[in-house]
Amino acid sequence: MKLSSVVRCLAAISLLGVALAGMPARANANTGAAPGGDFPQRPIRLVVTFPPGGGTDTLARVIGTELGRSLGQAVVVDNRPGASGNIGAELVARSPADGYTLLVVNSSFAINPGVFRKLPFEPGKDFSAVIAFASVPSVIAVPEHSPIHGFKDLIAAGRSGKPPSYASCGNGTPQHLAGELLKISARTDLLHIPYKGCAPAMTDVLGGQADVSINTLTNTLPYLKTGKLRALAVTSRGRSPFLPEVPAVSELGLPGYDVDQWFGILAPAGTSPEVVQKLNLEIARVIARPEVRANLANLGFATTHSTPAQFQRVVNADIARWTKLALRIGLKAD
Repeated sequence: MKLSSVVRCLAAISLLGVALAGMPARANANTGAAPGGDFPQRPIRLVVTFPPGGGTDTLARVIGTELGRSLGQAVVVDNRPGASGNIGAELVARSPADGYTLLVVNSSFAINPGVFRKLPFEPGKDFSAVIAFASVPSVIAVPEHSPIHGFKDLIAAGRSGKPPSYASCGNGTPQHLAGELLKISARTDLLHIPYKGCAPAMTDVLGGQADVSINTLTNTLPYLKTGKLRALAVTSRGRSPFLPEVPAVSELGLPGYDVDQWFGILAPAGTSPEVVQKLNLEIARVIARPEVRANLANLGFATTHSTPAQFQRVVNADIARWTKLALRIGLKAD
């Protein structure tokens, strides 16, 4: 089950936001107490597996600031980059299951099991899903003077015997796998050029060192607005509200294609359902605030909401599908 499917199962986000904003905490059937009881009694740590300044870090700080105000306790962002996010993930997996140490992840978390094969934790078992709160698609784009004018031109060029090169944010990133899934789904060829991050990948596409960009909407949008890049398609199941005129790959002869990068929060496995539920409800209220949604929209992120069970299904399904693809293409860690 993909994140877009989860979102479709929910009421429209705007209506959900109104409902959540005014919804009191649900009483525990046995005790009459609100979910989570008197949690929290001390500061909460949000572990981010990327350096400060990136998209995941920015999201964590926006959510953390607002969540702290709601809960009446400080929410501290703790950056633990390294090993493609596995250092921070292991730290949280080994932390007490009390709700005070949480992991902020994007969909790379579900890709890592297929890339690294052996991890010091089990991504599908050592965490309890709390909520998926944002998503961003990637955009397939070409420089303004490219001879590739549309998506069909890209597929045809890949079948010509001289496949175009595409720049991704690195081996094993959602952008890399979006390209590999496109090759398999469309029965075409593209030459992958991995970079150490999304910014250098974009720089080389703009400089003519790579033919095609598969990069996040957040990084791509400014160059679309100035005309330096031309969008061919977005990788999410449906069109992005930020680029409504650009078709999704799934509309262009590849139904079912969906690589939407999600962002969410996990707790250590064994965290009490009451604490998980309270965190879910409070974060949902935060995301429902118009000023928060507007802030994230300005950064290129769409807000979403899921129950813990729905997000857990997304994580498990993505671990399965990306591990299968990684094995098929022989993907290994750098």
